[in-house]
Amino acid sequence: MNILLLGSGGREHAFAWKISQSKRCEKLFIAPGNAGTLQCGTNVNLNLLDFVAVRNFVLEKKIDMVIVGPEEPLVKGIHDFFLADEQLRNIPVIGPEKDGAQLEGSKDFSKQFMSRHRIPTARYQTFTAETLQEGFNFLEQLNPPYVLKADGLAAGKGVVIPNTLDDAKNELKEMLTDAKFGAASSKVVIEEFLKGIELSVFVLTDGDSYKILPEAKDYKRIGDQDTGPNTGGMGAVSPVPFAGKEFMQKVEERIIIPTIEGLKKENILYKGFIFIGLMNVNGEPYVIEYNVRMGDPETEAVIPRIESDLVELFEAVSKGTLAEKELVISKQSVVTVMLVSGGYPGDYEKGKVISGLGDVKESFVFHAGTSMDEKEVIKTSGGRVLAVSSFGKNMEEAAALSYRSVSKIAFENMYFRKDISLDLQTKSQVIK
Repeated sequence: MNILLLGSGGREHAFAWKISQSKRCEKLFIAPGNAGTLQCGTNVNLNLLDFVAVRNFVLEKKIDMVIVGPEEPLVKGIHDFFLADEQLRNIPVIGPEKDGAQLEGSKDFSKQFMSRHRIPTARYQTFTAETLQEGFNFLEQLNPPYVLKADGLAAGKGVVIPNTLDDAKNELKEMLTDAKFGAASSKVVIEEFLKGIELSVFVLTDGDSYKILPEAKDYKRIGDQDTGPNTGGMGAVSPVPFAGKEFMQKVEERIIIPTIEGLKKENILYKGFIFIGLMNVNGEPYVIEYNVRMGDPETEAVIPRIESDLVELFEAVSKGTLAEKELVISKQSVVTVMLVSGGYPGDYEKGKVISGLGDVKESFVFHAGTSMDEKEVIKTSGGRVLAVSSFGKNMEEAAALSYRSVSKIAFENMYFRKDISLDLQTKSQVIK
């Protein structure tokens, strides 16, 4: 079949790499893709939010399936657009319709959904500019630090965690009355801070049955030992040592099943990924947030561990036959290290020549922010540039291989964390 994959990051390169291995894939197009996805298929210069342009391409190239990588097209209704078009409605789209995408598109919606279906999460309330004073009052009832989330999509930057009550009040005012995150913060969710250790659980569902994909833990802060500002993710590991059988059973019974059943009860037909951001609080799972697509850089650690044919799984999602499929997962560990541009997550330069990619033999190098010029020279084009992922019989071995491969790659002002997975490499990991 002919497949169109929408997106341009490391997540999409990992998807493209896996999809291109499928015997069910004849032609793969990636829109807009990056220098890495060129190795897996054909890049197409399409605006993901121009649904008419996507429609025209799908019809011209006789596309049989569309896989949506990022969240914005889903939240803006690309799946609904296909279903409303007579010529497109029978072409499967992997990713939820607009109503299901509200799990990520609106923090307030997702919190209310969790409340309705008794899914464990932090205590919260939602406020607008008109209820600013009530927001101040609610903050006074909480212990520091404070968690404030813009209700809408804010390109991963809509969450702030002030340490003092005064700072929290100032942040709330900036978000609601000064539109710090634009329309995304016209509503703000304030929630209780959960103390624990984070992980990500991924589910693929056809709206009825589901498969639990490999779990992962990512590393958000720019500096070693989790210092400095938050980023889109500086690395990831899979599997996660503190997510044992007993813990994952709690996740499935208390969170995954009620989420799938809750969607069904609310007549939301959901076909695609559910990314559940969790906090392990003394062995008990709580939902921090839902996303309606795979995570990045977690995908670059998770996808290599899936041994099943991904396209066959996607076909089963579209047909509602996922329960009939077997999901085979490698028992090996994967450690992913992100290479980023100097200055990221603040201002950074683009267009730096990348060398050494051809010297990497022991790892997968997934491109996140790269482009290729007319002379076929690969250059940086984003803050997060490359994700280096390696298999190992354990986490120590996988990390050693990834860092060995990282040492062969270079571009001006290249930066990476040197401690990805170190906190998990001891069996005496203490969850605080």
